[in-house]
Amino acid sequence: MKKTIADAVVDSLINAGVKRIYGIVGDSLNAVLDSVRRSGKIEWIHVRHEEVAAFAAGADAELEGSIAVCAGSSGPGNLHLINGLYDCYRNRVPVLALAAQIPSDETGSGYFQETHPEQIFQECSAFCEVIMTKKQMPRTISMAIQTAVANSTVSVVILPGDIAALEAGEDEVPEQTSYITKPVIHPSEEELAILAGYLNAGKNVTLLCGAGAKDARKELMELCSILKSPMVTALRGKEYLEDNNPYFVGLTGLLGYSSGYKAVMDCDVLFMLGTDFPYRQFYPENATILQVDIDASHLGRRTPLTYGLCGTVKDTLQKLKPYLTIKEDTKHLEKSVERYVKDRKELDGYAEFKPGHTPIHPQYVTRLINEMASDDAIFTCDVGTPTVWAARYLELHGERRLLGSFIHGTMANALPQAIGAQVAAPDRQVISLSGDGGLSMLLGDLLTLKQHQLPIKVIVYNNDALGFVELEMKAAGYLETGTDLSNPNFAAVASGLGIEGIRVDNPEDLPAALERAFMIDGPVIVDVAVNRQELSMPPKISLEQAQGFTIWAAKALLNGEGNKIIDLAKSNLLR
Repeated sequence: MKKTIADAVVDSLINAGVKRIYGIVGDSLNAVLDSVRRSGKIEWIHVRHEEVAAFAAGADAELEGSIAVCAGSSGPGNLHLINGLYDCYRNRVPVLALAAQIPSDETGSGYFQETHPEQIFQECSAFCEVIMTKKQMPRTISMAIQTAVANSTVSVVILPGDIAALEAGEDEVPEQTSYITKPVIHPSEEELAILAGYLNAGKNVTLLCGAGAKDARKELMELCSILKSPMVTALRGKEYLEDNNPYFVGLTGLLGYSSGYKAVMDCDVLFMLGTDFPYRQFYPENATILQVDIDASHLGRRTPLTYGLCGTVKDTLQKLKPYLTIKEDTKHLEKSVERYVKDRKELDGYAEFKPGHTPIHPQYVTRLINEMASDDAIFTCDVGTPTVWAARYLELHGERRLLGSFIHGTMANALPQAIGAQVAAPDRQVISLSGDGGLSMLLGDLLTLKQHQLPIKVIVYNNDALGFVELEMKAAGYLETGTDLSNPNFAAVASGLGIEGIRVDNPEDLPAALERAFMIDGPVIVDVAVNRQELSMPPKISLEQAQGFTIWAAKALLNGEGNKIIDLAKSNLLR
């Protein structure tokens, strides 16, 4: 049998170390699927929605540290990939999407399922090209893979079904289709001296660290020791820097708490390292602000800088250390740590329960999950309140990981990312913290857990509402509209799908239910009835937000909904 272009594509993927492709079959993908089947070296992970395929590939790439692949058939099939690919693109993970296309000679005719993916995918990819001739292979695939790997980004290759089935050209598929490099990147000696001057002159220096600092834990500990600095993290930096860190004083921003917020606001020098933290209202107005980022285009785009430098955090700090003067004054650090201990105690107090007190506090749910999960558990969390509770109550010690849609901020990410995580790490515990709105949006892919026997534990925060949206409405002074969810019993739904389902309505039953779920060797859905009126307050309440709550309360009274105010007070004041 002669080698086809599809064979060349699959050979290139195998040589790049690709082990699986996430997607849904379609006639325009037939040649590729047949090549995958014949190769015997790549597994096809059959999901129920292509959006899930892209999310799962992103989680796979995040955990494996190498390129992952998803695929969609022509028109609607590959269009479904787009939201997941946006998330991968913004999370900066290496993903290759194979977007099948209509027959090449029908292009431009308004043919069945015709779209223009070479235009549609431009904004969520760094490489997007169409293969139309056999001479383009295997170079196009190699370029796509190298772009994705080199820049931790998304590449899209568009392949008409008829072209995929053609006989391949004479160009051999290279044994090595990607080149992973680790360059040393740091500022010049002159720049380092200027940076050190600002740090040495500061009396109260605070570090704000993100995921870009993940490889520099040792260097950051040394820097905090020299500068006597507290360390605040953005959410994506938490999993790398929180554990066993005497300088850690919490998170700031909408998901943070007051200790992290105050450590940033009380400093005279804020040193941003590997973070593109977006919320401008949480930056100090009168401090010297310094920033180090591998992407120079990020410098100063969130807040005006005193000085910005390009480099990796690890390489920069190694070169910076000889320029620094050891500080003796520890007041700023000690005060920040004291606040953190106090805030942590207060937050933990919210995670307690009273017997018979229903509905269940979501903080209590997350605290128990944290206590029972393994030291190498992989958590995924839906956007909204599950992300808030994950940020505040999951301890990311050991080899634990936390994945979410922290930049793109899309609903329904937790279950798909859990699928990719479990496929990539079959021997690790994977726990999805799913909102009822997020889970129901892509509910069909519970069937993927059953079909592939993925032992994911899905914890559903079921409050019959789009809870975080309701909080945003209250803060803006609007009455809740369009946020009600008429939910099923998700445990019963799971049972109907052949998956173990557990429903929990009383807090007394929750520990045993979670313990049982974690002991089962297979997928489990734990449907927990949680409090709809639970407030997840940010560390800073603006005047506009305070006014918004007042307006909301007045509107609720005038519209005969005073019971909502009473429920809100009972839930958050009478615990």
